[in-house]
Amino acid sequence: MPFDSKTSSRWYTQFWAWFVIGILATSVLTGTTLLTLALTHPEHLVVTNYYEVGKGINRSLEREQLAQRLGIRAQLVLDEQQGRAQLSLSGNSLPEQLRLNLISPTQPERDRRLVLQRTEQNQYQGYLPESATDSIRGRRFIELLGQQQGQEWRLYAEHYLKSGQALELTP
Repeated sequence: MPFDSKTSSRWYTQFWAWFVIGILATSVLTGTTLLTLALTHPEHLVVTNYYEVGKGINRSLEREQLAQRLGIRAQLVLDEQQGRAQLSLSGNSLPEQLRLNLISPTQPERDRRLVLQRTEQNQYQGYLPESATDSIRGRRFIELLGQQQGQEWRLYAEHYLKSGQALELTP
């Protein structure tokens, strides 16, 4: 059968036309979906209020300097088996309770906040939440907060936590 140049078919009956249109439609749909997700669930990695953050850093430094002036040191033992945190505090401050924050650098859902109550002269004890006993291991920022005469002091360190390991916290 000879080729007849006068024979033509309509564009919408051609496979390749629909193939190209499908690629374009998929691209537009994917782009629109990603734009919608980006606008409705923004990441808050950049701080917009630098002045407030700077003031917070200064307050944090003042708390650490107060801990240094008071000569505060602590030895912390976290026991996963019993779900208990024990702390021995030395220095010129012995508040009735301390706050211990175990902060995960990358996963906020793994952060743990404990209140340690004084049991003896310089001994403190607190309990890990039931759901937290399996997730305290790993790299953590450890923040210990206490008060002396209405002023808050802070010890801060970064450690790789293991159950039963004694950690030294110094200013």
